[in-house]
Amino acid sequence: MALKRAGDIVAAFVAAWQARSGAEIAALFAEDGDFVNVTGLWWHGRAAIAQPHDYALKSFFAQTTLHVGRTETRTLGPDHALVRCRLTLRGQRAPDGSAAGDRQTILCFVMARGPKGWQAVSAQNTEVQPGKETHVAQGESITPTDYRAP
Repeated sequence: MALKRAGDIVAAFVAAWQARSGAEIAALFAEDGDFVNVTGLWWHGRAAIAQPHDYALKSFFAQTTLHVGRTETRTLGPDHALVRCRLTLRGQRAPDGSAAGDRQTILCFVMARGPKGWQAVSAQNTEVQPGKETHVAQGESITPTDYRAP
């Protein structure tokens, strides 16, 4: 699906999420587009983007809502743009079925304009860890860390 403006990707992504459709999310991307999720999984192509989104939206994200915060579009030329938005995810279920807390991410889209309109060519979703500077890996775990803490 091509969009009229690069910044329209945010509302279209949220609408596809609320429709619980991995295929609708993937349709926002160029055929050879890619998506990096919050844990670093890197999916190439529409089918590879659709499948894990569809699975998540029909399972642990089945009751979630996305709330859009700060959004910026930076034009990189007449046919390319970077779109960033802060999203708050509510309603996720933990593995034991209990309610999980709200999460915030920053979702970045690299957009390209073609003959039919704008499509994402790449996206990356980054988990926001307020007050933390980096992560520390210890054994099998990774922990958000603030070196400035007393």
